[in-house]
Amino acid sequence: MLSLRVLALVGLMLLAAATPARAESTRYVLDPEHVSVGFLVEHVGYAKTLGLFRQVSGEYRFDATTGSITDLRIEIDAASVYTAHDKRDGHLRGRDFLDVGSFPKLVYTAAAAQRRGERGYVIEGELELLGQRRPVTLEATWNKRAPYPLALAPLQRAPVMGVSARGSFRRSDFGMMYAVENGWVGDEVELIIEFEARQQ
Repeated sequence: MLSLRVLALVGLMLLAAATPARAESTRYVLDPEHVSVGFLVEHVGYAKTLGLFRQVSGEYRFDATTGSITDLRIEIDAASVYTAHDKRDGHLRGRDFLDVGSFPKLVYTAAAAQRRGERGYVIEGELELLGQRRPVTLEATWNKRAPYPLALAPLQRAPVMGVSARGSFRRSDFGMMYAVENGWVGDEVELIIEFEARQQ
């Protein structure tokens, strides 16, 4: 009986040794100095106005073995909107658009990203805007992942990951109806997202 127990124990140990170790994901934090969240919206059909948000933070988890991205969260300071026109920026912060006094942040979250090819992803997440949550899909590209070459000290050279993402949504889906009906301000908002994120 003892020999059978020993054999069983040895068998379990061999099985554990033969089983591949489960890959672990690592936390990445967006570098506030290298993140851009921009948008394009049509103006009376003549041309599109380009704007951006100057204060953005976020994080996600990345598994370098499988390439999986999970637990994505991006927070945008609504009051940091900038279009290089003071009067327009003030209007965007008001109740007709972002209503920053009542809703200070825009938040995008996604549980996971679907891998598409070697470096492509489809991210089916949710955007919280004006107190409403709606699905917004981003198409993203993993550009590069490598130790940061510009770091001054070796301890700062943790891997940095660069990502480009694009998407769009209709602002009317969030109840932002100003100038939608008469077409003065476009309903569709095109998103442009570029960031570098540092491994923690």
